[in-house]
Amino acid sequence: MRLLLVEDDATLGPQLQAGLQRAGYATDIATDGIEAEIQGKLEPYDLVILDLGLPKRNGLEILANWRSAQVATPVIILTARGGWQDKVTGFNTGADDYISKPFQIEELLARVSAVLKRSTGNTVETLHTAHFKLNEQTQTVIFNHGEQCNLTNIEFRLLRYFMLHSGHILSKSVLTEHIYEYDEDKDSNVIEVYVNRLRQKIGSHLIQTRRGQGYVFGVAS
Repeated sequence: MRLLLVEDDATLGPQLQAGLQRAGYATDIATDGIEAEIQGKLEPYDLVILDLGLPKRNGLEILANWRSAQVATPVIILTARGGWQDKVTGFNTGADDYISKPFQIEELLARVSAVLKRSTGNTVETLHTAHFKLNEQTQTVIFNHGEQCNLTNIEFRLLRYFMLHSGHILSKSVLTEHIYEYDEDKDSNVIEVYVNRLRQKIGSHLIQTRRGQGYVFGVAS
C-alpha cells in the first residue's frame, strides 16, 4: 500500500516515514501544503496522513480541495489541535479518522490499517485465506498447520495489496503504482518476479494470471 505523509516537522516527519516504511508501507512525504495538494491529486495513493498546521496551505483547505476535485483517497488527520470542534470540522470536510499529537507510532499504524481495510471493504481484523493468515506486525505468513514463512519487504507489500483487493484484476502497472514509493525504480517487469516468489511461498493456485490483463488473488467474482 502506498501512503502520502504530509508533515512539515523536520524531526517528526522522517521519524514517521521510517516507522511506516518498517511497517511495510511505501511512504512518500510532503512538507508544505501546496506540494501536498498537488501530489494527492496526481498520485494514486491508498491513504494520506495529513497534518493540519502546514506552511503555504493548511490541511483543512487541502482536504476540502481534494474532496471538491473528487479525490476520494482516505485521509487521517494528524494535528496538535485536540479540541472536539476541530475534529468535527475535519470529519465534515471529509476526513476518515483523526489522531492528536503526541501519539505512539503503534496507534498510528493501527489506525492506518483499520482505515485501509474499511476503504477496501474488508471488515476482518486479520487478513487471511482458507490456508493461512498474514501477520502484518511481523510481516510473515502463518499457515494453518503452524508453519511460518518470512516475507521480504516488497513481497509483504505485494501480498497485502493482493489480499486487500482479493478477486480484482490487478495489472502490473497498478501493482507497481501501489507498492513502490515515488523515487523508487518502478520496473513493472520486476513485478512478475515477485509474484512468482509469492507463488512459491503461499501456493501458485492463489495468484492467477489473466493474460493481457494482470493477476487475480483468489477467485474473481
